[in-house]
Amino acid sequence: ARREGDNPRLDRREFIGGASLCGVAALAAAGCAMPEPQTGAEKTATRAAFKFALFELEELTIADLQQGMETGQLTARSITERYLERIAELDRQGPTLRSILETNPDALQIADELDRERTKGRVRGPLHGIPVLLKDNIATADRMTTTAGSYALEGCIPPQDSFVAAKLREAGAILLAKTNLSEWANFRSEMSSSGRSGRGGQCRNPYILDRNPCGSSSGSGAATSANLGAVSLGTETDGSVVCPSNANGLVGIKPTLGLVSRSGIVPIAHSQDTAGPMTRTVTDGAILLGALTGVDRADPATAASEGDSHADYTEFLDPRRLDGARIGVARQRFGFHPKVDAVLEEALATIKAQGAELIDPVELVSHEEMGDAEYQVLLYEFKADLNRYLAALGEAAPVATLAEIIRFNEENADREMPFFGQEIFLKAEEKGDLTSREYLDALETCRRMSREEGIDATMNEHRLDAIVAPTGGPAWTTDLVNGDHFGGGSSSFAAVAGYPNITVPAGFVHGLPIGLSFFGRAWSEPLLLGLAFSFEQATRARRPPTFAPTLPV
Repeated sequence: ARREGDNPRLDRREFIGGASLCGVAALAAAGCAMPEPQTGAEKTATRAAFKFALFELEELTIADLQQGMETGQLTARSITERYLERIAELDRQGPTLRSILETNPDALQIADELDRERTKGRVRGPLHGIPVLLKDNIATADRMTTTAGSYALEGCIPPQDSFVAAKLREAGAILLAKTNLSEWANFRSEMSSSGRSGRGGQCRNPYILDRNPCGSSSGSGAATSANLGAVSLGTETDGSVVCPSNANGLVGIKPTLGLVSRSGIVPIAHSQDTAGPMTRTVTDGAILLGALTGVDRADPATAASEGDSHADYTEFLDPRRLDGARIGVARQRFGFHPKVDAVLEEALATIKAQGAELIDPVELVSHEEMGDAEYQVLLYEFKADLNRYLAALGEAAPVATLAEIIRFNEENADREMPFFGQEIFLKAEEKGDLTSREYLDALETCRRMSREEGIDATMNEHRLDAIVAPTGGPAWTTDLVNGDHFGGGSSSFAAVAGYPNITVPAGFVHGLPIGLSFFGRAWSEPLLLGLAFSFEQATRARRPPTFAPTLPV
């Protein structure tokens, strides 16, 4: 497998052949081989899965793709064509991941323009000519729509790009496609199935297809893991970047609140929302994060990032960064699955072997203690923030308020609500404005318990560089009748505080990925990225998916 920093100069035949063979090697090494099929349908699915693993760009990093373009072995157009072909084959046929809602009809034209720039000696940076996938709640003012997966916004083309989409275009990225998601970022029903939207149907996990990809950035996770694009962008309020990254064997970066602008992103709650990279390596995540930062007058929270943001986070990636670091172990988040614990114990042993000092255990305020306060904050802010977002769309929005969306869903229940309802919408619509005492008290509780009495207090007491915990459990079987059944996780500490959280692949349970989360103080992305990179280089736990139809029994 190609490693970080390995950029062998290959002729075109070697480049294509070597990358294609990588898929076969990955299947053999995965340790979760597809079961011997018993039926004709299973045989067809197995053959399709094996075929789709033979992809010439499989697991190639941004650096690999840039090298191919620099040497003339690849062009932005040829890379884009290959990913579009991969999407057409794998997402629409065969195993059918349902991870992509729509592709950019102008992607090849944009790639041609970027190739012309390259021939004239202009390369904008590491993302020049790189196809990027965007979650379908991130606005783009092009021929793709932005709908949060809902028919209520079908056909909606915002009048301008989101800040992050504009930054990516400026960096030379090709906005390749919009990814499926848990509709409305999984804030519609308490009985939802992660990865399901009205427009996209049920997204599937590429490791084992009847398993859930988690959410709400489900399509970004599944598609990036399946190599349908080079990298992707998701969004998180609480777990929506790190959980699907965990379930799909990716690196997920949930930045400090305000490091990345939210303007032009369909919101849940301004006190916790952020966009973040979802990539196959820490280096690619660092590259993508650097392209997204910057102060945006349309998002006041970004003003706090001035002096604490960086355009290039790769300079902080040191394979020896764990040496001498003090790492707290949040033991209270262990214990929900013995095999997850076993994977994480190996991860902790690796961290210690790399020279870090483990402070084990450290205690954090239990999320259960602040869970109700967080929910109240999200309900209040969702109503206010969504109504504000819809108003900014003007005539581009088919609906103008949360109340209108509720009515639309009731009138189109066969398309929108065949499996679960909209009880969260109804609760949010009943809330008052953001001057309500209930809201203000809940917000104060969240900030106090997650920050000064939470992460900050623990890190100060033990002089920590970071805290680690299991990101989540192995992906559960998708269940449209009963909804999600999460095993465990640790996203809420950093999510409620608005602090950074990075998950890195750590191992597998029955062929399903398990991630380790590194989180810490506000604006500590440089340190956390260094620690995550050091762990990644010591473990190299990422393996490409196998597209098994189900778990062998």
